[in-house]
Amino acid sequence: MASQIPALPQSYAPEPDSVFSDQTGFYSLDSNVPGLSKVILNKLSMTDYGEYRAAVEGKTRGVTFRNYKEMFEKMEETFKFCAGCNKLPAHLPEGQTLKRCVKCLYVYYCTKECQRADWPQHKKVCKMLRLGAIDKLVEWMMFTRDLPFPTEKWSKPVAEVKNWDDWLPMQGDLTPRLDAVLSGANMTKLWKDACRPRPEDQDLRESIWRIQSEFLSRVLSIGMAIQHFGLDPYAKPLTIHLAGASLSETMGARLTDFDELNHMFPGHQGLEVVMVGPQVVEGPIMRPPLRALGPRQRVYISAYKGLYHQFWEDLVEKEEAAKPDLVVGFHPGFHANQGLVQGWLPTLLLLRDYNIPAFFTLYNEMELKHSLQILLDLEMHIRGSGPNPFTSQRPEPVQARPNKPPVYCNSHYVCFMGFLPREELEGPDPDN
Repeated sequence: MASQIPALPQSYAPEPDSVFSDQTGFYSLDSNVPGLSKVILNKLSMTDYGEYRAAVEGKTRGVTFRNYKEMFEKMEETFKFCAGCNKLPAHLPEGQTLKRCVKCLYVYYCTKECQRADWPQHKKVCKMLRLGAIDKLVEWMMFTRDLPFPTEKWSKPVAEVKNWDDWLPMQGDLTPRLDAVLSGANMTKLWKDACRPRPEDQDLRESIWRIQSEFLSRVLSIGMAIQHFGLDPYAKPLTIHLAGASLSETMGARLTDFDELNHMFPGHQGLEVVMVGPQVVEGPIMRPPLRALGPRQRVYISAYKGLYHQFWEDLVEKEEAAKPDLVVGFHPGFHANQGLVQGWLPTLLLLRDYNIPAFFTLYNEMELKHSLQILLDLEMHIRGSGPNPFTSQRPEPVQARPNKPPVYCNSHYVCFMGFLPREELEGPDPDN
């Protein structure tokens, strides 16, 4: 008997501890640099968080830029604060401005004294932040459709491709594909408008690969989950639900985004990926999920805007969407605060009570540790956890605390399915 699923709140209006991760992100920014979220809204000419959400969802024009140069200037200004004392530009004495570190071009300081005092910490990550500064701009190639670049068919069976070192040799020489992006008109325009010198070509090639790896990491992680649970896409079609799909997965998403699965499982019986989350962005993927078997040897992508347990009640229980063979979550973040735990609780209980294979990724080992504890408290049967061999190769600086070690998308994973076995719940017999 499944646990009772709490009713969906009447309003999606986010609160400080809501399930809306970008709202939670705003509060996280302010907890480290008070007032930073207000700076971001001001630079984007917005008055409140509601206006930001509306712009993201395409309900209003919200942010308008006369050209890309103006847009990149605004982007650069939104995270300007002193990495030493956390002062914002508005809090500086008249005539004083923030100066950027000339080595990484990522962090700012209000005075030489602040920079010198911060150097023992900053020097540990300065080189890495330089990569982050380049990647932050090269990521724009995803929106211009220059990335991701096409990949080759696999020359090995999926069981033999266990990490990036196995995947890369099957792709041959990546240089022509990297150079096609490097020499494109959009790359030239990017650095013309970016208000900073264009990096060396080799630095840009490496950055292009890091952005590509972040994109592929999600698809390869799904393939890893399919294998981990012994699911066979050659025996029958598989339905995969992406619970908690966010802006990063759905903004600019294309119907071909998971086609790498065709290379992993050539000749499969059909794969359906349904992206479910309150932050799903309108686009070509916003189409109904399949009720029955999908097309063979193809990946069908659809999306639903809402919480996962609502999707289950509205479509799955009414047989308007197929039940999942696997549920995947990329960085659910329910370890972060009580509000996110409560937001995820109906979904986690649903997955447990219906004995659905689930695979979630995390940013680092600490996040994995806290998430494991939450899952164990819910009496989940953990089927595996640890470092993800297909982690993104792109270091992600922590925006509000740039001198912290960077994190990597899909760095770790946890698999769980059903209830913890009773002997583990009860513990060892004291008489034995």
